[in-house]
Amino acid sequence: MFIQTESTPNPATLKFLPGRVVLEGSPREFLTPEQAAVSPLAGALFEIAGVTGVFFGADFITVTSRDADWAHLKPAVLGVIMEHFMSGAPILTSVETAAGAEDFDPADAETVSSIKELLDTRVRPAVAADGGDITFRAYKDGVVYLNMRGACAGCPSSTATLRNGIQNLLRHFLPDVREVRAVA
Repeated sequence: MFIQTESTPNPATLKFLPGRVVLEGSPREFLTPEQAAVSPLAGALFEIAGVTGVFFGADFITVTSRDADWAHLKPAVLGVIMEHFMSGAPILTSVETAAGAEDFDPADAETVSSIKELLDTRVRPAVAADGGDITFRAYKDGVVYLNMRGACAGCPSSTATLRNGIQNLLRHFLPDVREVRAVA
């Protein structure tokens, strides 16, 4: 098994590409060992000293470290990922979702639908290429609230991505959108 790695715009996060499907359906993020209890792979990655986050996309895994000493961490992470896939164990042992509730006025349902469509078709594929994900959380008074996950969370360029990229895109197609903000 050959696992490729790619750097991400976030120096604390490295992207691992195992060359196979990692997770079908919605991406999942684990920020604590307790959250990772539903995933044998995420749990094993959290056992590596310095790992502070694990994110599963469709065909990639991003790992975040508090130290970002990838020369030492990378071989350990590669070993855990390879061992997991060779074992045939499932990625998740529970299918419960970690998605939070969305918040918006029902009168704004059409605008929210357009926001989600633009995010799904124009933003999320590009962000996934960098090892992350962005999900809709809320829309209130012209402000769109988005949750940045994986490599996007804590990325130095995330503010520029929100302001110069996503905000301008949404404002171009939806004049009611005034601003885009990140939420945890």
